[in-house]
Amino acid sequence: MVRARAIGIVEEIEGERPGVQEISVRVDGELRHAINYPFFTGSVHPGDGVLLNTWAVSLGLGTGGYDFVMARTGCSEDAEPPGHIMKLRYTPVQTPVLAAEAPESPHHEALAGFQSLEGTPVVCAELHSQVAPVAAAAKLEAGSSTRVVYVMTDGAALPIGLSRTVEQMRREGLIEATVTAGQAVGGDYEAVNLYSALAVAKAVAQADVIVVSQGPGGVGTATRLGFTGIDQGIALNAATSLGGTPIAVVRLSFTDPRPRHHGISHHTLTVLERVALSSVMVPVPRLRATQNWKWRSALANTDLLERHQFVTVDAELGIETLAKGNIAFSTMGRTLREERPFFLSAVAAGLLAGQWISGQVTSARITEGSDE
Repeated sequence: MVRARAIGIVEEIEGERPGVQEISVRVDGELRHAINYPFFTGSVHPGDGVLLNTWAVSLGLGTGGYDFVMARTGCSEDAEPPGHIMKLRYTPVQTPVLAAEAPESPHHEALAGFQSLEGTPVVCAELHSQVAPVAAAAKLEAGSSTRVVYVMTDGAALPIGLSRTVEQMRREGLIEATVTAGQAVGGDYEAVNLYSALAVAKAVAQADVIVVSQGPGGVGTATRLGFTGIDQGIALNAATSLGGTPIAVVRLSFTDPRPRHHGISHHTLTVLERVALSSVMVPVPRLRATQNWKWRSALANTDLLERHQFVTVDAELGIETLAKGNIAFSTMGRTLREERPFFLSAVAAGLLAGQWISGQVTSARITEGSDE
């Protein structure tokens, strides 16, 4: 048996950022570290009693060693609801939000009349760690005035405040707005589903480039379909059906110890083979010959080169420029130096999106038998 819940007293506020408090809590004489989301539970202060969800730490899961505050004990609170749409519906933390589409929203009329994304590039990533290099590369290619909007799906973490990446992107001016879709919460705009989130990004946030990904904390099961990053394929389909230009970020790695993610990840193959229903753009960075052969060999005996528009993008200059910035790129605990092809791939997607909106696509199409 493991501990699932615990009651303790807040001892210290260790840090705060928009939407998140990091706190220490005394439980039975033991000091535990926890995350509180004021969006759900209100702000906490030293001396407050709290009920903690301790499952993740007890099971040794990848939450950074944090428990989560479920409730403050011994207090009541009155609040004015921002809207009538509930997120995390029918759970103890269901919370009303001002959904951008709702009748009480100032954006209701614009969204009621929404027709099309009008060709806007929609860069769809599998992992949250791909979002920042995509956004940075799009601005590098198309200019700093390019409006990049991040849509976070509800496949992984639900509160966007958990993401340090989003905080860093805001600070560095890499994104202009965020939209939280479905049960995800805490974005600049709330949307009822992924499709309406894309409409919000375009019609309300005035996006030039839209980046879609799950939040931090994705799940995988070592099966072809059992991973939350399958949201990538759903987003590609949504972008296509709404008249956007879908761009798929390829998950590349030559250092991941798991064979299924070595070269081109089996997750990317599943998205392109089994989920994406129409042709999408698939940028791949220029790589060393052996690495190029590795990912190309994964496409053998498939029709992916015919079904989708694979293009080669020279991302080296882009990644060198971004490496000098203030965001420390990492994925699965590995740095840019360790996972260079992974980040080259994300940069390639951002560069292609930037080329697309500037009308200067210089990337070369990859076809069966080509040397690219």
